[in-house]
Amino acid sequence: MSGRVRAAVAAVRDPEIRVLSIEELGILRDVRVGPGGEAVVTITPTYLGCPALDAIRDDIIAAAHGAGVTEVEIITSLSPPWSTDWLSEAARAKLSAAGIAPPVPELPLPPSARLLPLVRTAARCPRCGSPDTEEIARTGSTACKALLRCRACREPFEHVKAH
Repeated sequence: MSGRVRAAVAAVRDPEIRVLSIEELGILRDVRVGPGGEAVVTITPTYLGCPALDAIRDDIIAAAHGAGVTEVEIITSLSPPWSTDWLSEAARAKLSAAGIAPPVPELPLPPSARLLPLVRTAARCPRCGSPDTEEIARTGSTACKALLRCRACREPFEHVKAH
């Protein structure tokens, strides 16, 4: 039963980034099923005040019940905080295919440069691949995305903010 419950919960779609499941997004941390059919699901939200968190919890409960669980406890773990580093390459590819630029990884810096601000490369346009992009709005359709425009093809697109 544990594998069935894990698969059902893992398949829950993120309500704000519908192309990714909560597992692909890195929100799902753990699923444990007890001998009496009760489940404990641990999640880490992408943002502390994520407005989609209640919907995610409701969808997790529904998915677990659909997989045969009698009771569901959801633990919200804030430590360590969610990071865009938890996105797999497959998740990043799904974002690009949906026209959403995935977060840009930090450039590796030597230990001597740790006091310097983080350096990030430009978000690439998911349509033409150009790195010549500009931010139009710091917040897009959701708080975790920004609205950018490609200077090469002039198309606007959303970008998942790195953190």
